Amino acid sequence: MTALTDQLKGFGITFRTMLRKPITLGYPENKTPVFPRFRGRHRLWLYEDGLEKCVGCSLCAAACPADCIRVEAADNTEAHRVSPGERFARIYEINMARCIFCGYCELACPFDAITLEHEYELSERERTSLIYTKDMLLSEHPKPVPLRTEGQRV
Repeated sequence: MTALTDQLKGFGITFRTMLRKPITLGYPENKTPVFPRFRGRHRLWLYEDGLEKCVGCSLCAAACPADCIRVEAADNTEAHRVSPGERFARIYEINMARCIFCGYCELACPFDAITLEHEYELSERERTSLIYTKDMLLSEHPKPVPLRTEGQRV
């Protein structure tokens, strides 16, 4: 007898959801909101005066378990100052095909130079396009993603 009531309960749930209007987001125009702690695309930051926050210390590369970050440092000169420290990251690359989005690079950085933003559209047609250079990481993502608010359902 309980199996029959369980089946009727299951059919009841099915019929209730069949009568509801489906939620259509229209993906390319309306993106799915993400939670505030979502880890997406990496971003390098600048100070207000235009200097880079990254000083090329390579702590992010040391902390990365996927070994996807490559940093080569160079010395700042008075004629060519890139960061406020003695050195700067001459080459900063992240291989997004290897990245596991753990956030260890963000935690390891003492200057808050790198953060994981909310953008999730990271697909490319070629693998070489998945290696993000310093210029790509310093620029803002062209398609921002909305954040999910408290109690909001998708």
